[in-house]
This record gives sequence, structure tokens and C-alpha cells, in this order.
Amino acid sequence: MSKPIRKAVIPAAGLGTRFLPATKAVPKELLPIVDTPTIQYIVEEAVAAGVHDVILICARGKDSIVDHFDIAAELEATLERSGKTELRKEMRRIAQMAQVVTVRQQEPLGLGHAVLCAKALVGDEPFVVMLGDDIIDARVPATRQLADCWERHGLATIALMEVPPAETSMYGIAAGRALDERTTRIERLVEKPKVNPPSNLAVIGRYVLPPRIFELLEQVTPGVGGEIQLTDALAMLAREEGLLGYRFEGDRYDAGDRLGYLKANIAFAMKRPELAGPLRQYLGELL
Repeated sequence: MSKPIRKAVIPAAGLGTRFLPATKAVPKELLPIVDTPTIQYIVEEAVAAGVHDVILICARGKDSIVDHFDIAAELEATLERSGKTELRKEMRRIAQMAQVVTVRQQEPLGLGHAVLCAKALVGDEPFVVMLGDDIIDARVPATRQLADCWERHGLATIALMEVPPAETSMYGIAAGRALDERTTRIERLVEKPKVNPPSNLAVIGRYVLPPRIFELLEQVTPGVGGEIQLTDALAMLAREEGLLGYRFEGDRYDAGDRLGYLKANIAFAMKRPELAGPLRQYLGELL
């Protein structure tokens, strides 16, 4: 039986240039979906999947992300004096939901390098990598779905999603042999194919990986821009040990894209009883 997943690595060192000027002074990971920072949705998904330790891969200027998951005694005291007891409890819940630690990625050398920065903290156990740009709204957390697949098969598992053929050049694309209606034994991985994509199954930002991935990342030859690509190490893992892709159930929003971010805000607002009615009315008037 495979070991359970207890640790999550969340790369959060990017500059967020697609959201400038908003991200000039505020990390993109703290941009809110309604009133909750994007990064909090990611951490809550990890915790709901059974994760205890969250490793944030950060860069200079990102200390406020760590602060969000820390206890804010003065704020809590102010809320208590104001009679906002439930809000104070929510602030404490956020601070205590997981053990959050950080590692600095001193140079922007790619996603593979960001994951490699967590090697010492992950140690010799499986872990999940979660990309903050991918918000997945699902009844069973997407990370839990992948972890269940890992526990059934004992092989690294990455999230897959069908995309229109016209969009395959925007994603890493996987192809292989179907084991069941949701699980694929991956035989090919192509990063953003410009022509002849092997399938329409796009790799989405959730990965359950064995510790062996660190050794493979250390072997990867840096590509364009000197970056170490996680995809290259995954392709090596597929050849050596095997790699599964799992078509998760749920709705995915690309919070790293302006339109995707707006869609996420509307979708999550519509799940809030106090906002759904007025928002629906406003959208009707607008359209």
C-alpha cells in the first residue's frame, strides 16, 4: 500500500506580470476571489486532501503570503472588542489550518527548479505539487482524487483535463493507454505542442509525486532561458517507473489569466447566498 500524502509544495515565486499594476506591491497569490486570497483556496484544498505540511516556494517581496497564514494577535483582539467573534474565529482558523513553511527560490529557474527547492523539507516521502493559478472547485478535492489514484496504483499521478483542440498549444499535453474512464497510463508528454498534439488531454497544476522526482530534476538539462522543466523530469519518470494521468471531476478556473480570474470570481460569488441574487440581477441588467 502506498504511503499517504502529507506534504504539499506550492510554488509562489512568480512576479505576476499578467496582473500588473495590481501585483506591483501585492503578490498575485493574495489577489482575492471574492474575499478570499487565491492561495488560501489552494491551501484549503491541500488540507481537505489530508495534507499537514505546506511548503511555499517564495521569492523576495512575498513575505505577506506567509503573514496571511500567521496569527495576527492585534487584529484578532480588535475583532473581539468589536463583537466580531465569528470573524475572529475565522482568522484563527486560517492561521491554524496547516503547518506552513517557506523556502526561497533565489533565481527564477523554472517550475522544476522551484519543486527541487523543497527537496530537503519533503524528504523521503510522496508529496503533492499544487500550482496556485489553477483553482479547482470540486465536491471531492482534486488533490484528494489524485491521492486516491496514487494509493490505488502506487504510481505518480498528474491531473488531466480535456481541452478544445485549438487550445492544446497552451498546455502540456499527455497521451497514453486508458486504464479506465478517468485514468491513463501516460506514454507521451509534450510541452505546448505547436502542431500535431498527441491528444487533447492537458496537464493541469496538480501532481502527486514520489521523492524519486528530485533525483530526476537534478539530471534535467536546463532548457530555454536556463529553466529546469518539471515536464522533462515527468517524462523520465514515465519511462523509468510509470506515470498516471487522472481526469479529475470538478470545475477548473485559470486564476493566472485575467478572464479566468474574473470567471472564478463570478462562479464563487454565485455560491454565496448573500451575493448570488444581487449578482444575478446585476448581470442580467448588464447584459
